[in-house]
Amino acid sequence: MISLEPLRILRNTEFRNLLSGRFVLIFAFRMLATLLGWWVYQLTKDPLSIGLIGLSEVVPAVSTALYAGHVIDMNEKKRLLLICNYTYVILIALLLIPAFIDLGFTGHQTTYYIYSVIFFTGIARAFIGPIVPSMIPKIVKKENLPSAITLNQATFLTAAVCGHAVGGLLISFITIKWTIVVIVALVMFASFFFWKVNPQESEHNKKEVRVWESMREGIHFIYKTKVILGAISLDMFAVLFGGAVAMIPVYASDILKVGAEGFGFLNAASDIGSMCIIVFLALVPLRKNQGKILLVAVAAFGLCIIGFGLSTWYFLSFAFLMLSGMVDGISVVIRGTIVQLKTPD
Repeated sequence: MISLEPLRILRNTEFRNLLSGRFVLIFAFRMLATLLGWWVYQLTKDPLSIGLIGLSEVVPAVSTALYAGHVIDMNEKKRLLLICNYTYVILIALLLIPAFIDLGFTGHQTTYYIYSVIFFTGIARAFIGPIVPSMIPKIVKKENLPSAITLNQATFLTAAVCGHAVGGLLISFITIKWTIVVIVALVMFASFFFWKVNPQESEHNKKEVRVWESMREGIHFIYKTKVILGAISLDMFAVLFGGAVAMIPVYASDILKVGAEGFGFLNAASDIGSMCIIVFLALVPLRKNQGKILLVAVAAFGLCIIGFGLSTWYFLSFAFLMLSGMVDGISVVIRGTIVQLKTPD
């Protein structure tokens, strides 16, 4: 029998506002990801240019991740979240310039401008990403934390699915430039919900821990906790060498020939699969052999990506991406459980 008990946590107004803000924010992020992939490929018709979008964002995000974690721990979280959110609005608004104004740039020159903007959004997202999850334990009671984490993950996936699909539809119906306007408005709207959350002062003395000491402590913990290191490394290599999502604009435009609408739904396919499996695992949790299941899930993910790469039929491609999302969702749940159990408060 399915219980609605976990949903009672939504009576917590502060948690509800935090979750609503995150939903709108992730919705906008995924719309932007869909838009950038399509826009850059239409400008250049070069698959490499799509990969450079991810590289432009991931390099600054990874480079500043440890420092961002330290800053989040040392500062009041609501204020930091709002600052990062407004910074993100300004950065995305810069994309309106080449979208609305003819600067005389070639397609490749426009992409260089886009990459430079995305580089700085990567820094902003290095801070935004961890802030909301770090605020949840201060808002909900300890006994409600599992329900809160599940709802937070469900919110993320639902927003991701909707953002990809709506992004593709808006590109088709109102063009790229007006879709950017919608994205800017959505990120601003997310701030409305974040303003309603109470401030969360840091429990640390800012003079107590130096930046490098804090970062070194985090690196040392991951390295000495082999089960966390192994799970993270396994996922990293699977995604690094099996990340077909970056090439979806090429498949949608040149191979499957489904246009911006089909591209948006293809982008959402893996998130749909992840959402379905995570809901299932919330009702039927994995209780044993999780290590073996994790290895099988990663192998299955690779097979799904191979299938997607070979497919020339839209619905078969969609099915492979959806299945890849399902097995990746299993991996996410197992890795999340490992991290929660092995990481001290």
